[in-house]
Amino acid sequence: MSQEDSEAGPLGQFLAEDHQRLDALLESAAAGTGQVNQNLYDQFRAGLLRHIGMEEKILFPAVQRWRGGEPLPMAAKLRLDHGALATLLMPTPTPAILATIRRLLMAHNVLEEAPGGVYDLCDQLAGSEAGSLLNDLRAAPSVAVMPHSDSPAVMTTLRRTLERAGYRMDEDSGRDVPVTPARES
Repeated sequence: MSQEDSEAGPLGQFLAEDHQRLDALLESAAAGTGQVNQNLYDQFRAGLLRHIGMEEKILFPAVQRWRGGEPLPMAAKLRLDHGALATLLMPTPTPAILATIRRLLMAHNVLEEAPGGVYDLCDQLAGSEAGSLLNDLRAAPSVAVMPHSDSPAVMTTLRRTLERAGYRMDEDSGRDVPVTPARES
Protein backbone atom coordinates (compact mmCIF):
# COMPACT_ATOMS: atom_id res chain seq x y z
CA MET A 1 0.00 0.00 0.00
CA SER A 2 1.42 3.41 -0.91
CA GLN A 3 1.72 6.33 1.48
CA GLU A 4 -1.23 7.97 -0.28
CA ASP A 5 -3.37 4.88 0.40
CA SER A 6 -2.44 4.86 4.09
CA GLU A 7 -3.67 8.47 4.34
CA ALA A 8 -6.92 7.67 2.57
CA GLY A 9 -10.13 7.58 4.54
CA PRO A 10 -12.03 4.34 5.03
CA LEU A 11 -14.09 4.63 1.84
CA GLY A 12 -11.12 5.54 -0.34
CA GLN A 13 -8.99 2.81 1.19
CA PHE A 14 -11.66 0.14 0.68
CA LEU A 15 -12.35 1.13 -2.93
CA ALA A 16 -8.65 1.55 -3.84
CA GLU A 17 -7.91 -1.90 -2.40
CA ASP A 18 -10.68 -3.28 -4.61
CA HIS A 19 -9.00 -1.58 -7.60
CA GLN A 20 -5.75 -3.33 -6.68
CA ARG A 21 -7.50 -6.68 -6.38
CA LEU A 22 -9.14 -6.22 -9.79
CA ASP A 23 -5.88 -5.09 -11.41
CA ALA A 24 -4.15 -8.22 -10.08
CA LEU A 25 -6.94 -10.46 -11.41
CA LEU A 26 -6.75 -8.84 -14.86
CA GLU A 27 -2.97 -9.20 -15.01
CA SER A 28 -3.11 -12.82 -13.83
CA ALA A 29 -5.83 -13.67 -16.35
CA ALA A 30 -3.63 -12.57 -19.24
CA ALA A 31 -0.21 -13.44 -17.84
CA GLY A 32 2.46 -15.47 -19.46
CA THR A 33 0.93 -18.26 -21.49
CA GLY A 34 -0.28 -16.22 -24.45
CA GLN A 35 -3.79 -17.32 -23.52
CA VAL A 36 -6.48 -15.78 -21.36
CA ASN A 37 -7.29 -17.78 -18.24
CA GLN A 38 -11.08 -17.70 -18.49
CA ASN A 39 -11.65 -18.52 -14.81
CA LEU A 40 -9.54 -15.55 -13.65
CA TYR A 41 -11.00 -13.29 -16.32
CA ASP A 42 -14.52 -14.26 -15.22
CA GLN A 43 -13.59 -13.32 -11.63
CA PHE A 44 -12.22 -9.99 -12.88
CA ARG A 45 -15.30 -9.37 -14.99
CA ALA A 46 -17.76 -10.10 -12.17
CA GLY A 47 -15.63 -8.11 -9.73
CA LEU A 48 -15.40 -5.07 -11.98
CA LEU A 49 -19.15 -5.08 -12.59
CA ARG A 50 -19.74 -5.33 -8.82
CA HIS A 51 -17.30 -2.46 -8.21
CA ILE A 52 -19.06 -0.29 -10.80
CA GLY A 53 -22.37 -1.16 -9.14
CA MET A 54 -21.03 -0.17 -5.71
CA GLU A 55 -20.09 3.24 -7.04
CA GLU A 56 -23.17 3.83 -9.18
CA LYS A 57 -25.81 2.47 -6.78
CA ILE A 58 -24.33 3.22 -3.35
CA LEU A 59 -21.48 5.75 -3.40
CA PHE A 60 -22.62 8.29 -6.01
CA PRO A 61 -26.20 8.57 -4.70
CA ALA A 62 -24.88 9.09 -1.15
CA VAL A 63 -22.49 11.81 -2.31
CA GLN A 64 -25.28 13.50 -4.25
CA ARG A 65 -27.44 13.45 -1.12
CA TRP A 66 -24.60 14.88 0.98
CA ARG A 67 -24.15 17.63 -1.61
CA GLY A 68 -27.78 18.70 -1.35
CA GLY A 69 -28.79 16.98 -4.59
CA GLU A 70 -25.76 18.15 -6.56
CA PRO A 71 -23.86 15.26 -8.24
CA LEU A 72 -20.12 14.87 -8.02
CA PRO A 73 -18.33 17.25 -10.39
CA MET A 74 -16.79 14.19 -12.14
CA ALA A 75 -19.96 12.06 -12.09
CA ALA A 76 -20.71 12.38 -15.80
CA LYS A 77 -17.15 11.40 -16.79
CA LEU A 78 -17.08 8.51 -14.34
CA ARG A 79 -20.40 7.21 -15.66
CA LEU A 80 -19.14 7.36 -19.25
CA ASP A 81 -16.05 5.39 -18.17
CA HIS A 82 -18.22 2.86 -16.32
CA GLY A 83 -20.37 2.38 -19.42
CA ALA A 84 -17.29 1.89 -21.58
CA LEU A 85 -15.80 -0.63 -19.14
CA ALA A 86 -19.04 -2.59 -18.88
CA THR A 87 -19.30 -2.70 -22.67
CA LEU A 88 -15.68 -3.86 -22.98
CA LEU A 89 -16.60 -6.85 -20.81
CA MET A 90 -19.28 -8.04 -23.25
CA PRO A 91 -17.17 -9.58 -26.05
CA THR A 92 -14.70 -12.44 -25.70
CA PRO A 93 -11.44 -10.94 -24.41
CA THR A 94 -8.79 -10.28 -27.04
CA PRO A 95 -5.42 -8.53 -26.69
CA ALA A 96 -7.01 -5.32 -28.01
CA ILE A 97 -9.84 -5.51 -25.49
CA LEU A 98 -7.50 -6.32 -22.60
CA ALA A 99 -5.15 -3.47 -23.53
CA THR A 100 -8.08 -1.06 -23.80
CA ILE A 101 -9.45 -2.14 -20.41
CA ARG A 102 -6.01 -1.64 -18.83
CA ARG A 103 -5.59 1.80 -20.42
CA LEU A 104 -9.08 2.94 -19.43
CA LEU A 105 -8.70 1.67 -15.85
CA MET A 106 -5.36 3.45 -15.45
CA ALA A 107 -6.90 6.80 -16.40
CA HIS A 108 -10.17 6.17 -14.54
CA ASN A 109 -8.59 4.99 -11.29
CA VAL A 110 -6.45 8.14 -11.08
CA LEU A 111 -9.62 10.29 -11.12
CA GLU A 112 -10.92 8.31 -8.17
CA GLU A 113 -7.78 7.56 -6.12
CA ALA A 114 -5.52 10.60 -6.55
CA PRO A 115 -5.14 13.03 -3.65
CA GLY A 116 -8.11 15.38 -3.92
CA GLY A 117 -9.88 12.86 -6.17
CA VAL A 118 -13.34 11.39 -5.94
CA TYR A 119 -12.57 9.03 -3.07
CA ASP A 120 -11.02 11.81 -0.98
CA LEU A 121 -14.10 13.93 -1.57
CA CYS A 122 -16.36 11.04 -0.59
CA ASP A 123 -14.44 10.48 2.65
CA GLN A 124 -14.60 14.20 3.46
CA LEU A 125 -18.35 14.39 2.84
CA ALA A 126 -19.24 11.13 4.58
CA GLY A 127 -18.51 12.34 8.08
CA SER A 128 -20.36 10.22 10.62
CA GLU A 129 -21.98 8.18 7.83
CA ALA A 130 -18.66 6.72 6.63
CA GLY A 131 -18.99 3.51 8.66
CA SER A 132 -22.54 2.87 7.54
CA LEU A 133 -21.68 3.52 3.89
CA LEU A 134 -18.61 1.28 4.15
CA ASN A 135 -20.85 -1.52 5.45
CA ASP A 136 -23.22 -0.97 2.52
CA LEU A 137 -20.30 -1.16 0.06
CA ARG A 138 -18.98 -4.36 1.64
CA ALA A 139 -22.47 -5.90 1.48
CA ALA A 140 -22.98 -5.04 -2.19
CA PRO A 141 -24.28 -8.12 -3.99
CA SER A 142 -22.52 -10.00 -6.75
CA VAL A 143 -23.62 -9.09 -10.23
CA ALA A 144 -25.07 -11.54 -12.74
CA VAL A 145 -22.70 -11.83 -15.68
CA MET A 146 -24.04 -12.68 -19.11
CA PRO A 147 -22.16 -14.91 -21.56
CA HIS A 148 -19.77 -13.16 -23.94
CA SER A 149 -21.22 -11.83 -27.17
CA ASP A 150 -19.10 -11.07 -30.22
CA SER A 151 -21.99 -9.99 -32.43
CA PRO A 152 -21.50 -7.10 -34.83
CA ALA A 153 -24.06 -5.11 -32.82
CA VAL A 154 -22.00 -5.52 -29.63
CA MET A 155 -18.81 -4.47 -31.40
CA THR A 156 -20.52 -1.39 -32.89
CA THR A 157 -21.91 -0.48 -29.48
CA LEU A 158 -18.48 -0.99 -27.95
CA ARG A 159 -16.79 1.41 -30.35
CA ARG A 160 -19.51 4.06 -29.91
CA THR A 161 -19.46 3.77 -26.11
CA LEU A 162 -15.68 4.11 -26.06
CA GLU A 163 -15.82 7.17 -28.32
CA ARG A 164 -18.46 8.83 -26.09
CA ALA A 165 -16.16 8.29 -23.11
CA GLY A 166 -13.17 9.69 -25.01
CA TYR A 167 -11.36 6.42 -25.75
CA ARG A 168 -10.57 4.22 -28.73
CA MET A 169 -10.00 0.50 -28.99
CA ASP A 170 -6.32 -0.36 -28.73
CA GLU A 171 -5.88 -1.97 -32.14
CA ASP A 172 -2.10 -2.42 -31.84
CA SER A 173 -2.31 -5.41 -29.53
CA GLY A 174 -1.72 -8.12 -32.07
CA ARG A 175 -3.94 -11.06 -32.84
CA ASP A 176 -6.60 -12.59 -30.67
CA VAL A 177 -5.49 -14.55 -27.63
CA PRO A 178 -7.32 -17.85 -27.27
CA VAL A 179 -9.35 -18.31 -24.13
CA THR A 180 -8.73 -21.51 -22.21
CA PRO A 181 -10.43 -22.96 -19.17
CA ALA A 182 -8.53 -22.52 -15.93
CA ARG A 183 -6.57 -25.45 -14.60
CA GLU A 184 -7.86 -26.82 -11.33
CA SER A 185 -5.42 -26.08 -8.51
